[in-house]
Amino acid sequence: MARAHKPERRQDAWNRASDWAWDRAFRALLWLALRLPYRTRIPAFGWLAAHVAGPIAGGPRRIAENLAYVWPDLPAPRRRAIARGAMDNAGRLLIENYSRADFPARAARARPRGPGLADLAAARAAGRPAILLTAHLGNYEAARLALAARGHEIGGLYRPMANPWFNAHYAATMEGLSGPVFAQTAQGMRGLLRYLRGGGTAMMLADLYVGGGTELPFLGRPAMTATSAAEVALKLGALLVPVYGIRQPDGLGFDIVVEAPIPASDPVTMTAAYNASVSARIEAHPEQWYWMHRRWKRRKARGDVPAATLSRGRWRR
Repeated sequence: MARAHKPERRQDAWNRASDWAWDRAFRALLWLALRLPYRTRIPAFGWLAAHVAGPIAGGPRRIAENLAYVWPDLPAPRRRAIARGAMDNAGRLLIENYSRADFPARAARARPRGPGLADLAAARAAGRPAILLTAHLGNYEAARLALAARGHEIGGLYRPMANPWFNAHYAATMEGLSGPVFAQTAQGMRGLLRYLRGGGTAMMLADLYVGGGTELPFLGRPAMTATSAAEVALKLGALLVPVYGIRQPDGLGFDIVVEAPIPASDPVTMTAAYNASVSARIEAHPEQWYWMHRRWKRRKARGDVPAATLSRGRWRR
């Protein structure tokens, strides 16, 4: 029996070594990037993501699949432009969030706007909890920072990374930006609930596939979506407010939009309203959403994606 476990132990050791090496390489790249001026650093990381890291990781193919599923009539040049923009935005977001000296100051200069601002201020004054629902669009941390600069302490919920070395500084970076952060674990959720019960405000991203969620329209296609944020909001009497940090044409500034709170009703109706809000924002700024996510996992099993759109040749043409 002992011999049977040796290959697994070797594989585990290899995985740990690989994770450690990847994290060391990223730290070295990060150290070099942070030596650059901010206005050079951000577009440089965007370029690396769009032209080097993203293609190596298979980003163009995955994005092409999602775009073909959601917008099958979209011309190929437009699909390629969206894919490059999405990878560029992902690279910019990553280095922005690690730019702890520069990014918070720049985000704080953005003036939040929208009908939900007054509701958030009233909730804070009354000690009422609030949940800010956002998405992997533009840079959601810019919205968190801009609101924090105006007196809102905003906690965050994050999904722990599989790489423990990367996760350590990833979580520390988010907490250093504004307010406490809670891992998406049983213990982390208990901490988040205590924080909200105390009248806190927290930001959540709910635009990912959740296997145990509810199938709701997202960009016009059925997608498994978590209803947990709406359930918590109803349980605690918290506001549920869509909030976005939309990247501006200069690639560095942000438009912080605070939409009106989603009316309290039931979790499915409220989550469907959130999906509609996110979909509208993505349609307006498709290059800023993280199309690399497997948002519609069930589509292949149903044969929803035309095979011709998945070939590498179609992407390269």
